Amino acid sequence: MSQDSSDQSALTIIESLDQKQRNEYNKLSKRLRRNVGKAIEDYKMIEDGDKIMVCLSGGKDSYAMLDILLGLKRKAPIQFDIVAVNMDQKQPGFPEHILPAYLETLGVDYHILEKDTYSIVKEKVPEGKTTCALCSRLRRGSLYGYAESIGANKIALGHHRDDIIETLFLNMFYGAKMKSMPPKLLSDDKKNIVIRPLAYCKETDIAEFARLKEFPIIPCNLCGSQENLQRQNIKKMLVDWEKIQPGRSENIFRSIANIAPSQLADNELFDFKSLQQQQQKSHLGERLPLFNLDHAEAQDVLDDTIIETADTAIENSVQSFQP
Repeated sequence: MSQDSSDQSALTIIESLDQKQRNEYNKLSKRLRRNVGKAIEDYKMIEDGDKIMVCLSGGKDSYAMLDILLGLKRKAPIQFDIVAVNMDQKQPGFPEHILPAYLETLGVDYHILEKDTYSIVKEKVPEGKTTCALCSRLRRGSLYGYAESIGANKIALGHHRDDIIETLFLNMFYGAKMKSMPPKLLSDDKKNIVIRPLAYCKETDIAEFARLKEFPIIPCNLCGSQENLQRQNIKKMLVDWEKIQPGRSENIFRSIANIAPSQLADNELFDFKSLQQQQQKSHLGERLPLFNLDHAEAQDVLDDTIIETADTAIENSVQSFQP
């Protein structure tokens, strides 16, 4: 099916909504597009001539990412190509026909990469243990190699703001490290650049967008749904925090992009050992006489300082009211 047919299908879905729902959808769609565009700009995720391999799992996040990137591609002042890639991990009961059928309606180039990582994970990981670590490594290795084979210079993953925050706490609580998922990274072998265009998007917004767009969601029963995942506990903690203090998650995310190494304790990030060399001894000398005063003399100095500060504040206040 052509891109025009896909656009018409999307319009049909939106037109079936009532006026209130349509208004909400328009606001939501604009917010997601704005956040994706801002992330792309802030981290220079996409440039002219790029070939982006969009990893599509069949979940709400990757569907939304592909939809938004295709929309941006049509309006962007630069030229870049999009190739959708799904990795069929040979899970029992996985509906293989859904993604190809959906991608055909979009008129987008796509590939289905078949790798039986499911059998490997089930063989290597004991029953009852979480499978995410091995599963993600196998999947990542296969996708990185495939991107190189099709000439894609960027790999787009569907991790959103809440994934990034959850990963931060997972690493803090269980890995004793302050690290998360960066919006953009270079693979260890320097061959692939990974981007996360949804880095500024809230999961609740993506979920509502996916519901309104009626994406053909494919449930995953291999990794993210496992009940004993610590990530699920972190997610619950963040949801509870957000109920108590709305906006807390946004503040946490902003803090990830606003780091002050001198206010932490990592000697690799900040040279604490050389602070003595940076100390201005002349200023230290000016302070020393104060410590040699008796109590009454010291109090007089402090009183004079307070009065002087108050006088300055009053003078500034008066000046601010003058025409």
